[in-house]
Amino acid sequence: MATFRKVRELLLLSFDDGDISDDEFLLLYDANNSKNPDFPYHNYEHFDLEELDESECLAEFRFRKRAIPLLAEAMRLPDSYICEQGTVCDGIEGLCLLLRRLAYPCRYSDLIHRFGRPVPEICMITNHVMEIVYSLHHHRLTAWNHTLMSPPLLQTYADAVRMKGSALPNCFGFIDGTVRPICRPQENQRIVYNGHKRVHGLKYQSVALPSGMIANMYGPVGNENFL
Repeated sequence: MATFRKVRELLLLSFDDGDISDDEFLLLYDANNSKNPDFPYHNYEHFDLEELDESECLAEFRFRKRAIPLLAEAMRLPDSYICEQGTVCDGIEGLCLLLRRLAYPCRYSDLIHRFGRPVPEICMITNHVMEIVYSLHHHRLTAWNHTLMSPPLLQTYADAVRMKGSALPNCFGFIDGTVRPICRPQENQRIVYNGHKRVHGLKYQSVALPSGMIANMYGPVGNENFL
């Protein structure tokens, strides 16, 4: 499928050769202009993890360079991804896209210089990888996790909390919440507006164990439904 840029180039050639009239050229050229900004993604190199420094990986992805392939293997992620419209992406690149997107709130256009792809591809790849990760591992956050919260382990967590000076002998975790900023929606803005943070965002609440792992996740919810 031809892109808007290629169609506009063909229209210019056709107009120059006299194949289309002035009115036809103006009408077709305007119809093939994208509503999104035309970022020069082709001016940037394609993503290569080996070209990044250790400090760049840690800062952008929150994982060290050598840990990213191990993370992909541990999460049982595929070696490549194919989006619905045919875009192909390497498995490591797809994982790094998702990690970069989740490391800190950013726009897709902010990732062009690192991955050398247009905004639609970055969006589709990120969502595709996220769906795969969720389908494989959502039960670890949304269901009772027996590997983390078996009765013996719950007792171990409670003992660790008690040894730190807690007055409660049966406290095994700590409730915490966070607000993740989102773009301002066109409708129902009040539901997701956070007056404390002064941003539109979705709220999450989780139970963190003394080991640092998340025992259970609740969300996302709007401002009016948060516990």
